Amino acid sequence: MKIKVVLIVIISCLESVAFSQSLNLMKRSHFEAEKIMAKVIEWRHDIHEHPELSNLEFKTAAKVAQHMSDLGLKVKEGVAKTGVVGILVGDQPGPVIALRADMDGLPVTERVELSWASKATSIYNNKATGVMHACGHDTHVAILMGVAEVLSGLKKDLKGTVKFIFQPAEEGPPPGEEGGAKLMIKEGVLMNPKVEVAFGLHISADTPEGMLTYKSGSILAAADRFVIKVEGKQSHGSQPWASIDPIVTSAQIINGIQTIISRQTELTNEGAVITVGMINSGIRNNIIPESAEMIGTIRTLDTKMQDKIHNDLIRTATKIGESMGAHVTVDIEREVPLTFNDPALTKKAVSWLKQNLGPKYVLLQRAITGAEDFSFFGQKVPSFFFFIGGCPKGSDPALAAPHHTPDFYVTDSAMITGVKAMLGLTIGYMNDPLE
Repeated sequence: MKIKVVLIVIISCLESVAFSQSLNLMKRSHFEAEKIMAKVIEWRHDIHEHPELSNLEFKTAAKVAQHMSDLGLKVKEGVAKTGVVGILVGDQPGPVIALRADMDGLPVTERVELSWASKATSIYNNKATGVMHACGHDTHVAILMGVAEVLSGLKKDLKGTVKFIFQPAEEGPPPGEEGGAKLMIKEGVLMNPKVEVAFGLHISADTPEGMLTYKSGSILAAADRFVIKVEGKQSHGSQPWASIDPIVTSAQIINGIQTIISRQTELTNEGAVITVGMINSGIRNNIIPESAEMIGTIRTLDTKMQDKIHNDLIRTATKIGESMGAHVTVDIEREVPLTFNDPALTKKAVSWLKQNLGPKYVLLQRAITGAEDFSFFGQKVPSFFFFIGGCPKGSDPALAAPHHTPDFYVTDSAMITGVKAMLGLTIGYMNDPLE
């Protein structure tokens, strides 16, 4: 009994020492982060001014690779086409931690009046378009570059290894191509050395700067793509009785599948969405066409609900088609799984973040029906994904332009929260890993 008490006291003392060391290192990292923020902002402006679409992030990747190399890190380029991985080995043994930032821009023409606004153009889906960092990935890259610089300067005090993963194609690879987190994992980004945990962040235009929000468990939805094909019978527009009208059938299907959410899904469990985003049918005003096609998205925050909604969609669409005399097929592709924050890791992470940023700046949020391909990392290792505020002080978050729009904007000064958060999570985990 005395031996057990002594062991408990020793363990408690060791934990106290580790906590003290971790806290001191976090404070030092904060000081170093403040010193390099001018560089982080400069990086962000350059990346924002020169955005690149998914799987085409060549200049961004080159900038990142050069920075990682200048810091003395082991660098691997061309991962999942344009991805970059930098590896920092601390002087003391410990876990392997992955920190991830996404690099791609969007086919959006910028309207924000900035000296460093994007003037880039490209071709997307055979259409000319502007290119813009309309989702904040420019800030994500700059933040992780800053984190890498600070941690490199603390190398002798680091207990473990950090993999800095700069990921292409988070917004999805071009049609017919692979890309993103899924391809990086396929190519072994979580191995050699084997990653133990992964951390990722996203800036938010409608959250005040300085704030950090999180949720344990499901934080972002799974995104599935569906295609519904309706085969009917063509006829002259003046003789609908001689047709099996695929457009009218499609209209009935669209109305019908909305009842899957409103009447067949237990929304007190988790939220879910079905949206038809495209309808293709017909060629002339007075011809009832032979076929129609609908393409849309399903968003779910629970895997059992996801399976049920898939079955409900197939049954509802095909049976409505059958009732109209049409033949209906439904194809569903599981594009991105739900983003899941490991509960045990989340509990530790929130503790470190509150020590780092202050309890009033770390807040619980609700789940979001947007999707993130960081979720693929979470399928392989315990992971934690969080949001930082990007709405400037003095601005109304409710009036912020949404992500993926020409007026999207997040302030430079918000990035310090992301840098400090990533530093705190890395140092915290090195000194207090999962059992």
